[in-house]
Amino acid sequence: MAKAANVVRLLLGATTLWLSLLCSETASASKAVTAHLAAKWPETPLLLEASEFMAEESNEKFWQFLETVKELAIYKQTESDYSYYNLILKKAGQFLDNLHINLLKFAFSIRAYSPTIQMFQQIAANEPPPDGCDAFLVIHKKHTCKINEIKKLLKKATSRPRPYLFKGDHKFPTSKENLPVIILYAEMGTRAFGKFHTVLSEKAQNGEILYVLRHYIQKPVSQKMYLSGYGVELAIKSTEYKALDDTQVKTVTNASVEDEVETKEVQGFLFGKLKERYSHLRDNLTAFQKYLIESNKEMIPLKVWELQDLSFQAASQIMSTPVYDAIKLMKDISQNFPLKARSLTRIAVNQHMREEIQKNQKNLLNRFEIQPGDARLFINGLRVDMDTYDPFNLLDMLKLEGKMMNGLRNLGINGEDMSKFLKLNSPVLDSTYALDIRHSAVMFLIRAENC
Repeated sequence: MAKAANVVRLLLGATTLWLSLLCSETASASKAVTAHLAAKWPETPLLLEASEFMAEESNEKFWQFLETVKELAIYKQTESDYSYYNLILKKAGQFLDNLHINLLKFAFSIRAYSPTIQMFQQIAANEPPPDGCDAFLVIHKKHTCKINEIKKLLKKATSRPRPYLFKGDHKFPTSKENLPVIILYAEMGTRAFGKFHTVLSEKAQNGEILYVLRHYIQKPVSQKMYLSGYGVELAIKSTEYKALDDTQVKTVTNASVEDEVETKEVQGFLFGKLKERYSHLRDNLTAFQKYLIESNKEMIPLKVWELQDLSFQAASQIMSTPVYDAIKLMKDISQNFPLKARSLTRIAVNQHMREEIQKNQKNLLNRFEIQPGDARLFINGLRVDMDTYDPFNLLDMLKLEGKMMNGLRNLGINGEDMSKFLKLNSPVLDSTYALDIRHSAVMFLIRAENC
């Protein structure tokens, strides 16, 4: 059974790209296009995805987590989705540190373990499930969804073929393997699961059976599984011609501009305050505001001299923004750079910041051969190839690094001492030694004599 990071690549080939154009009866100054990447399988419960995250940590943590959430799904009916999400994180926090809780959130955001849940669902469909059962058992080719039939089916279980167990199956911890196998297909957190689990875990602890759990959702939701659209290119070309009445378009557009957030700055003008102070010029200001908004969207070619400081000007605008908005602004500039370039050319660059950036560029070039304008990603000193890595690879890498950091922490290495082990391995610039003993040309001969 492949890991979720590998399974997702197989199932993403069967995805459907849904496009929804956000439009209204009136024209809007900003026309948005939203793309949804939907898989062909239904949305999977976050609780089951969290359990798969636990299983990758260790089998022991999986079953410990299961004991705390075996009937947690009943809260989903009374709590909001956000409250239920936080409840899952709270339960997981009993077995994970803060670092791994953040990694679990990352896994939720990209739905990294949803394909694994769907894989178990397909295995259950091949059994097939008995009609009308929220959960069911398979005991050496025999199916049942009644607890009182377990004893009868176990009597001659060894005379029937032993079921094939996959690598990713969740086996209840036991010291014996050569036992009758009972596979439970159920949705973790439901009452039906709780009843079966109580009986089966007791029998497994007594050494009577080998208890195996596989996820099974008896009534999947109708909503499709929406996936993160990384690496998706959306190309839209419209060749449709429309006949519009100019007078109506002008009226509608003026009304839509009024709906813009007046507090936002448009090329240096705060139209909200201007309209308050000069209310008799509101129509003229609205027309001027519309002109600036539309002209700001035009990708007019820039002169060569205007391009020289464009990167410094972009950095200057980001640095002058409050911290809580800086990342949002950096994302906006990066994703809409051709549209933002014209307005960036009017920003004055702080000379001190320019000198600091140039110094950093020179330092990075000498130490790591990073040219100005290059993009590199390092995680704990390890270079990540951004052309080949995807979010799932990054999740696997971050989990491995997290385990290593926990290992160092268990050895009593914290804070600055840990950063020395994990920092970027930079070459020594000033060689103050005469002989480098690490060179392959240097050979050591050790002669041990009895004293």
